Amino acid sequence: MVNWSPKRLDCCSPRKRKMSAMESLVVLLSSSLCLFLLQILVKFLYRVWWTPIRVQHLMRSQGIVGPSYRFLYGTNDQLLKMRTEALSRPMTDLSHNIYPRIQPHLYLWINKYGTNFLQWFGPQPQLVMSEPDLIKEVLTNKDRIYRKPPVQGYSKKILGNGLFTSQGEKWSKMRKLANYAFHGESLKNMIPEMVASVEMMLESWDKYHGKEIEVFEEFRRLTSEVISRTAFGSSYLEGQNIFDMISKLAVITQRNSFKFRIPGIGKILRYGDEFEAEELEKGIHNSILKLFKKREERVMSGESDSYGNDFFGLLINTYHDDDESKKISVEDLVDECKTFYFGGQETTNTLLSWTVLLLAIHTDWQEEARNEILKILGQQTPNAEGIAKLKIMSMIINETLRLYPPVLSLHRQVSKEIRLGKLTLPANMYLLLSILALHHDPNIWGEDVHLFKPERFSEGVAKAADGNSAAYLPFGAGPRICVGFNFATIEAKIALCMILQRYSFRLSPAYVHSPFQLLTVRPQYGVQVILNAL
Repeated sequence: MVNWSPKRLDCCSPRKRKMSAMESLVVLLSSSLCLFLLQILVKFLYRVWWTPIRVQHLMRSQGIVGPSYRFLYGTNDQLLKMRTEALSRPMTDLSHNIYPRIQPHLYLWINKYGTNFLQWFGPQPQLVMSEPDLIKEVLTNKDRIYRKPPVQGYSKKILGNGLFTSQGEKWSKMRKLANYAFHGESLKNMIPEMVASVEMMLESWDKYHGKEIEVFEEFRRLTSEVISRTAFGSSYLEGQNIFDMISKLAVITQRNSFKFRIPGIGKILRYGDEFEAEELEKGIHNSILKLFKKREERVMSGESDSYGNDFFGLLINTYHDDDESKKISVEDLVDECKTFYFGGQETTNTLLSWTVLLLAIHTDWQEEARNEILKILGQQTPNAEGIAKLKIMSMIINETLRLYPPVLSLHRQVSKEIRLGKLTLPANMYLLLSILALHHDPNIWGEDVHLFKPERFSEGVAKAADGNSAAYLPFGAGPRICVGFNFATIEAKIALCMILQRYSFRLSPAYVHSPFQLLTVRPQYGVQVILNAL
């Protein structure tokens, strides 16, 4: 007879069975969590260890070398160290050899590894290129293989998904709008507004006769006024808050541009710059919406019969378009405004500042430019026909853009495996096309590459660059060439003409030569000149 003890019966009790099921569930959940974490770890290591090692080996097998990949941080720490050291002190002379100062890492590595080499932004491989023929092929982009890489972080807060960053159909739609807003006849109609803006600036210069004036800040206000008047139908004062917020956001962006964050960590740990950048982004967005609503209200109240023919008006008309294929969203409108507020002001500002610096140093070229202006325009205000005849002025501006290009490099991403020249590039490879390396290459421009010699361009760009137009890219090239390059050069010519008609200038002893990059190449401590009325 079996002895059924109470203890034996208890092991099959409902309570025990319930506990056993709970334990099994805990084990199952624990196993699932471990598997999930293991998958995350595998993906993480694939991205930050296996892929970089594989790409590095692939490129080395094709003769492309560079600084070795360092786990997680790539070459960022070396890059930041070199930049900090180079910018820690001003240049000791007025040399235009700015490449070792502004991009010391590229200068060092191109000389060490060759015109094409591999560097790393964190675990992301970047093929740095300074070979004109390859760069031309990439920018021409016949098969649409080389796309703009996604803009992330702080840069996206400035530019959004506007013309500079967008892809595909959206880019095509916005490019057509911008081309229409800045085509030849439209630019001609903008000249009176440009002239009026320069007149306003020069009226305030009368008090500086025989005295020092800092022109970088003067040109910042001028170019802000011009883009406000011509593209947005407003004034600098009306858009001042937007310009100020964009400037602050640009400083934050540059400060963080070479800092790598471990993937995913940004969602957990956040810094003061991130909070400030978000507030600035919201402020810019809201300020543009106010201008947008103001323009709409004028039409709704009958004060105006249209949204306007300027760029802002075209955007608003497109927003209200009944054709869904042409229509844009409010976010599209805001992003395009941000792009043009920033790009339309910044490029011309730096171009004017560096041109005045070079003419203040090279007073012989200043005099040649003035004589040409007086011969063609006399004391008349600039007009489209006269501006087109200013050959010496064009040579001076071209040489300024060669020595001090506003944008230092262009970026592309390979959408699929492709053959470029003799190289096979894997999908998702980033390409950095170094404009500064091209513009300062003695093999292209000669041993006097760092001298200011506008006569290089007396027979056009192609002959100046040893027969290779792809070696001169101040505004890019190909389908995505800067849509505002004609706008910028016309504005610069008008301003320089009107200044040279009234004043001569020389460099002030207070000037400190310290070019640096704040998204564009600008003078760190401004440009001080001594102004004299003619």
